[in-house]
Amino acid sequence: MVAQTRTQGQSSPTKRHKLKFRDKLVGKGLATDALQKKLKALHQELADMDQEHVDVPSLHSVRKELINPTILLHKDRGVKAYTACCLADLLRLYAPDAPYTQAELRDIFQFFFRQLTAGLKGPDSPYYNEYFHLLESLSTVKSVVLVCDLPNGDDLMVDIFRDFFGLVRRDLAKKIELFMADILIALIDECQSLPSEVLEIIMAQFMDKHAKMDQPAYRLAVQVCNATADKLQRHVCQYFTDIIVDQAREERFEEVQTAHNLIVQLNRACPSLLHNTVPQLEEELRVEQLQLRIMATQTLGEMFADKHGMDLVHKYPTTWAQWLSRRNDKNVTIRLEWVGTMKGIITNLPEMRKETEEALLGKLYDPDEKFRAALCKLFSQLDYEAALHHLSVDVLKGVAGRGLDKKHSVRVEAFNAVGRLYSLAYPEIENNDPAAIQQFAWIPGTVLRNASVSREVKAIAEQTLAEYILPLPSLPSSSSSRGAEIDEVAWTDRLLLTMRYLDEVSINTLFNFANLKGSRPTVYEKFVNTCVDYNGGVIDEAEEEEAITERLNAAVKAAATFFPDPHKASEDLQAFAKLNEGRLYKLLKTCMDIQTDLKGLVKARSEFLRRLEQSSSAIVNTMSIFLRRCTLHLVNPSAVPTFIKRVQKGFEPSAVAYSQTQTQTLGQTFSMFVGSTGAGSSEPEGRAQHAAHSAQLWLTYVSKHCPALYKAHIGEFSKAIADERNARLVEACLHALAAAAAWDEKLAPTDKRTVERVMRFVMESHPRHAKFAARLIACMRNAEELCAQVVDSIADSLEDVDDEKLVAHIAVLAQLALRAPDAFEQKSDVVTAFLVKEVLTSSSAEDEQMQTDQDWVDDPPPALRAKVLALKVCRNRCLAHAESETALEISQPVIRMFSTVLQYEGVFKAGAHETASTKSRLRLQAATSMLHLSAVPKYVLEVTKYFVQIALTIQDPVYQVRMTFLDKLVALLSKGKLPPQYNIVPFLSVHDPEADVKSKAQAYVSFALRAMPKGARLARFESTFIRLLHLMAHHPDFKVDQELLPDIAKYIQFYLDLVASNENVSLLYHLALKAKTVRDADSQTFSENLYACAELAQHLIKAHAKAHSWNLETYPGKVRLPGDILRALPSADAANQILKTVYLPEEALIWLAEKQSKQAQEAKQEKTRVARKPTVKRKAAPKGNGSTKRPRPNKKRKMDESDDEESDPEESDDEDEDGEKATSSPGKQAGRSDESSGDEELDEAEAKEEKRSTRAQAKKQAKRAAKRQAKAAASDD
Repeated sequence: MVAQTRTQGQSSPTKRHKLKFRDKLVGKGLATDALQKKLKALHQELADMDQEHVDVPSLHSVRKELINPTILLHKDRGVKAYTACCLADLLRLYAPDAPYTQAELRDIFQFFFRQLTAGLKGPDSPYYNEYFHLLESLSTVKSVVLVCDLPNGDDLMVDIFRDFFGLVRRDLAKKIELFMADILIALIDECQSLPSEVLEIIMAQFMDKHAKMDQPAYRLAVQVCNATADKLQRHVCQYFTDIIVDQAREERFEEVQTAHNLIVQLNRACPSLLHNTVPQLEEELRVEQLQLRIMATQTLGEMFADKHGMDLVHKYPTTWAQWLSRRNDKNVTIRLEWVGTMKGIITNLPEMRKETEEALLGKLYDPDEKFRAALCKLFSQLDYEAALHHLSVDVLKGVAGRGLDKKHSVRVEAFNAVGRLYSLAYPEIENNDPAAIQQFAWIPGTVLRNASVSREVKAIAEQTLAEYILPLPSLPSSSSSRGAEIDEVAWTDRLLLTMRYLDEVSINTLFNFANLKGSRPTVYEKFVNTCVDYNGGVIDEAEEEEAITERLNAAVKAAATFFPDPHKASEDLQAFAKLNEGRLYKLLKTCMDIQTDLKGLVKARSEFLRRLEQSSSAIVNTMSIFLRRCTLHLVNPSAVPTFIKRVQKGFEPSAVAYSQTQTQTLGQTFSMFVGSTGAGSSEPEGRAQHAAHSAQLWLTYVSKHCPALYKAHIGEFSKAIADERNARLVEACLHALAAAAAWDEKLAPTDKRTVERVMRFVMESHPRHAKFAARLIACMRNAEELCAQVVDSIADSLEDVDDEKLVAHIAVLAQLALRAPDAFEQKSDVVTAFLVKEVLTSSSAEDEQMQTDQDWVDDPPPALRAKVLALKVCRNRCLAHAESETALEISQPVIRMFSTVLQYEGVFKAGAHETASTKSRLRLQAATSMLHLSAVPKYVLEVTKYFVQIALTIQDPVYQVRMTFLDKLVALLSKGKLPPQYNIVPFLSVHDPEADVKSKAQAYVSFALRAMPKGARLARFESTFIRLLHLMAHHPDFKVDQELLPDIAKYIQFYLDLVASNENVSLLYHLALKAKTVRDADSQTFSENLYACAELAQHLIKAHAKAHSWNLETYPGKVRLPGDILRALPSADAANQILKTVYLPEEALIWLAEKQSKQAQEAKQEKTRVARKPTVKRKAAPKGNGSTKRPRPNKKRKMDESDDEESDPEESDDEDEDGEKATSSPGKQAGRSDESSGDEELDEAEAKEEKRSTRAQAKKQAKRAAKRQAKAAASDD
């Protein structure tokens, strides 16, 4: 820009105007008022004159006088204000030629800006109009650009910028701000070189991180920078280069950080100013200096995350790529800075979603736990819209997967992130938004599945569930209306809707979190009661003090076992007991009370945590876990009415499909309404069906495990069973009434109408209704009479009813045989005779011709259901008479029948024909019935005769049989109902082709070993090792053969991996030695098998101990071997002969020696790797052991060759893939032999020598083992 000029090259057609002002402005005795009037008159005349028509020479007279020092330095502000206006007008009229010398111009401009600085304060200030005129003239005429040509123009320019940025803060009119901007822009555009001080003044306006456009100085700086960006780019780049390079060299990183913060501020307001600065930041990303890389990473991250970030990515793609690569920087601090800015990038760079997601997914497995935790925390900071639209489900699932991270901090952040996102999304999921369902509805299922991994993960999953997924309602605030209540229906509906998207495993975990299952009082209730007795340690009598203290310690230990950190939990629980605050005890008991409703629970829990925070904040975390474990925070009495209503609303005529026999899970229907935009009016109906199914699941679970919850709702259940059209509702309510009556007989309905209705259900053809109605009448006031009436009616009609009604009648008989044995015995001969002749031994092959190729059917036909229920009648009859004198007389035929079913694989006699699905069901029912009978002391000896048959059910060809049997076994073992030998059955799952069977068995053993006291572990797991060897000896697949022994070894190794420890390894080895000092109770063949197993176990135990660096010392105690399976040897000579004999084949000894040597070598290599860090990694040359890979035989017991041929190939294929691999492929072996043909003879000689030495070593070990056995036997004798 330049000063405005007059038109050149054309004559003016009008007459030029001369200045009329003739007064003198300078002279002695001139009063201030007079001078002011003269200047005012002059200003008015000059202001009215047009530059195009002025007679410039006529201005000469006033030109000199106006710059007289007496005027410029006059004390009166008015004089100086009018003088400034006159001078500004003169510069306009003289343009483009300035009428003053450079020195005079310098004085004039200094004078101008002194006046503006001193006088321009606001519309109400004196001479405001004159200052406004001066500023407007400088802005429009651009005469200010003359400053750029002055000798000391830079200094003057600096003063102008400083004065203007000071002036603009006075909150002046918007027009004045625009005039200032025009003046500053003109100065920058016209200057040859921008003074560094000017740039610093401009940059200073951006230093405040919280500066906004409503601040005048910041707004002025933004306007000036955006208008002069092309001119300032180079200067700005140089400015930052000088600061960063100079300060970094001096290691003044605070100044460098300030510069980077300034860049971020500039990018927000004036991104075009940084055109040359961004490449400089890119270079900083590559430098070795850590602090610079950190700052550059943070700065560029904030710039890309800004609203202009997409423009930046398009302009500087290499910078974007380089910044993105900082996620892999070797320094974790830089990676943390990188992830710290990703929130804005996810939100503001949707076009770069693919690249950012790839980067995020890859870094979820970063080696540094702090980075992984920060990355997971990033997702918890996102809002709902960002998580929905800018992230894929894969990324969110990757974050959820970090809930299983090895580090606690990462797990916490991962669970918090997905839990919070689900909480944000729940309102939309409730509104049936397909996008929200697809993106977030899977989260609760993942959290629940992860919870079963470990105690630590379980605690975090519980917290996530309680805080985000299924939180308790908040208490109404005091400011809300007095009538405001907690919405119990919404709380329950949230639970049911969440369950809609859960699979079966997740639902079972959710049931466990509900704290409904288990005996009462729980360990937590016992702890609180003991705290009350402890009284803070103040106990009157010394004897009682010791006893109560001991009880408290035991209660603390029992409760702390289930906490993620038992040691800290013990300390905190002891601290809570010492607080001895009665109010806290009362509140805690209220929370734990089964009859406490939702409002009472929320109120008591809130007060308890508030008081505890005031008393001892250090233990709040532990007691919060305590509360989650001991309270009914998911389902309590308040949820029951809503459950009943939801089952009612989900009515459909075919509701029988939703009975417990239905195996379809809710998770399988996840896709029914996800992403289907055309669901229309069918969606509410679909939602009602899902809610009804979930509500029925809860009612069924509560009925099984906590019927006390129904105490206040008996009337509602009695009323609900009147709706006989809704089969699902009737089933659930009958089950609930029966369970409540069994818990407390006073709760059984007594009104005549309800009793008649229940009796009608007993005699109808719906098996589930009949079953639960039978349970209910067994608890009614006149139960004996009613049950006898029912048994008589059914016994008389068994031969005349159709198949469906027969199933229902047998279901009733199964219940009454257990719950009303006296009534059942009146017709027991008739009933059992009919069941054996007409139900159990009748062939159903013709009825199931279409299903002969199926091993299992989820919905069995009536004939098969009748057979299964008939077996239950027999079992329940035995259980009912367990304490009677005729118990054995009744049970022996039944037990033999069950064993026959197991012996003949599901039929009652050899050669009988049944479908595969029938045989599978009968095998399962026979095996589980034997388990239940084993829990009765009177039947233990009788059932134990068939222990091998029962145990081998876990290796049944049908998956459903194996899994269901294991479920029943684990349930009974967990309650301690079965004899100790049943604890060895889970170890038979080591070869199972389905991973979940082995995983469940392994989980039970691990949990039981952790939870059991030392004595129980000894009795149930360690001492039973001899029984495992005995079971292996009786295994149908056992054979003293080199090809089969490695598979037998896996059973023993699986046991050692889970049970063996430094404390018990000597005992286990001692038991393996003692096995060769006795004989099998059955036959000599099994005895030899036992001896081979014992030798195999000895070698495996030694190898296991050596691999773990355990000392295998002589066991100091004495052990008593089980007399039911083992017998003493006839003589000492026989014992010595057995001890000296090696029963394992020579090839097996070689294999064991090689295996032990290999394990030792691997352990040595591992220690070497830990001890030193080699500079060069080398791969060891492969061992040349010839062809060491052996074909693995089928591990399933071969009962029926035809069955094995149909079902085994896939399993053997899986085993080959999962088993040991050959050292190298045949092709590689052939290539190697070709290359080394010249050394073939030498290799053969070495191989033979190695084989001889290995064989000799094995023989020596066997002899030494025999000597130790003889010594151990002598010591025990």
